[in-house]
Amino acid sequence: MDSTVEKLPPHVLLFPFPAHSHIHFLLNLAELLCHGGLHVTFLVDDQTHRHLLNDTAVRSRFDRYSGFRFQNLRDGLPVPDSQGSLDKTMEFGYSFLEVAKPRFKDVLISSSSSSSSSSSSSDWQKAEDSDHVARKSSIACIIADSMMASFAVDVAGEAGIPIMCYHNACPSDLWAVLCVPKLIEAGEIPFQGDDLDVPIANVPGFEGLLRRRDLSSFLRGRDLLDKNTQFIINGASQARLTRMILNTFEELEGPALAQIRSQGTNIYTVGPLHEHLKTRLTSMIPPNNLEKEDTGCIAWLDAQPLRSVIYVCFGSIVVMSNDQIIELWHGLKNSGKRFLWALPNVADKEWKNQIPPELLEDSSQKGYIVAWAPQGDVLDHKAVSGFLTHSGWNSTLESIVAGVPMICWPWFGDHQFISRLIAEVWKIGLDMKDTCDRVIIEKMIKELMDTRREEFTQSVDQIAKLAKNAVSKGGSSYINLDRLIEDIRSLDTD
Repeated sequence: MDSTVEKLPPHVLLFPFPAHSHIHFLLNLAELLCHGGLHVTFLVDDQTHRHLLNDTAVRSRFDRYSGFRFQNLRDGLPVPDSQGSLDKTMEFGYSFLEVAKPRFKDVLISSSSSSSSSSSSSDWQKAEDSDHVARKSSIACIIADSMMASFAVDVAGEAGIPIMCYHNACPSDLWAVLCVPKLIEAGEIPFQGDDLDVPIANVPGFEGLLRRRDLSSFLRGRDLLDKNTQFIINGASQARLTRMILNTFEELEGPALAQIRSQGTNIYTVGPLHEHLKTRLTSMIPPNNLEKEDTGCIAWLDAQPLRSVIYVCFGSIVVMSNDQIIELWHGLKNSGKRFLWALPNVADKEWKNQIPPELLEDSSQKGYIVAWAPQGDVLDHKAVSGFLTHSGWNSTLESIVAGVPMICWPWFGDHQFISRLIAEVWKIGLDMKDTCDRVIIEKMIKELMDTRREEFTQSVDQIAKLAKNAVSKGGSSYINLDRLIEDIRSLDTD
């Protein structure tokens, strides 16, 4: 019998920046695209490839999708220090980017010219019937991290493949970054003087809200030619020229989304992604754990009174000093509240030897400290009443959906902007920006969990309902994900 050509579903190549939160975001998007009937290749650096396949349950999570595969870029870079930090993450990211461009181009060429791949973890590209049906697996669309946009957009253009970008950070902060030329022209950045409370007037839609201290940490320096600053600005500027996928919902960030759209950018708001998965998938979702978690903390929470615990976590990159740990610990102790503290990164590996005995004794009574916690389960737990957070975007959305008010201690990037939104726009928590003082920590914990508890709980419950409605059938994010999938299908014209 003559061979015929059977067209496979559109093949999408997903390409994250090699950092924990970026990979976590894109894995959720990958599953939603697979569930929507697309074929997906998840292209990562060697280190991430090894970690995902050998140290996590992520591969088993995707076994249900015959059209999904992991692929590594074969960058050949040495394994970095296991302890994360912003500097180390960016340093590894730059090293990766130096070798990624030519290899990325090779991947696109080979995917367009061949229907097979030695690195596939599934056999969806193989003929499956006795008629030897020819399969076509060329890439219909690339979805790249906006931090990769500085070269991915150009390479995709050279290969003639449509590209979209996803932005892992808060879209409101993205808008502020896109306003950098306006801010420079107005003389608002780089800063003159040390007063961080000077108002920022040239971020349209946020007049009267922003201060210098609320801008991204990359914009708070005196040197806008700094490597990190230029990297963030250039990536956002390039990504804006593509269609952009954002982990937010219309009802949360309407003003910023309207401003981004006014620049001609086609955006898809499909978040909160972690909640969207629960809506779309009827079966239980296997864990998406990228770090080894201490599940024993859930049993500890089970033994605590209702709404009595504050959860403390500053993400996978923040590295705390001994002085910061001690100051924070004193604040927790003096508040009198029970606490669960996830503490993965500490500057001094001998930090426990420097903790005052009274603090260690108190933690055995009212506290529980782990290297990493199953954050989704923790925030959903009935014993948890507050979240002391770095204001990372994924953590913020998880806390909103769980209905947990926040105390924000932002560190870098979009954390600064997010903490301002939490405290002054959404009114679902307190902003502890630019300080680490035991007296302030104690005061804010008591304010969050006692004096203003009802106020914050009502506010966050209202936004949680909006978030869940957005990802429910007929909601804004639900509709936008359907539109994204249909737009990708329309690109697959070969």
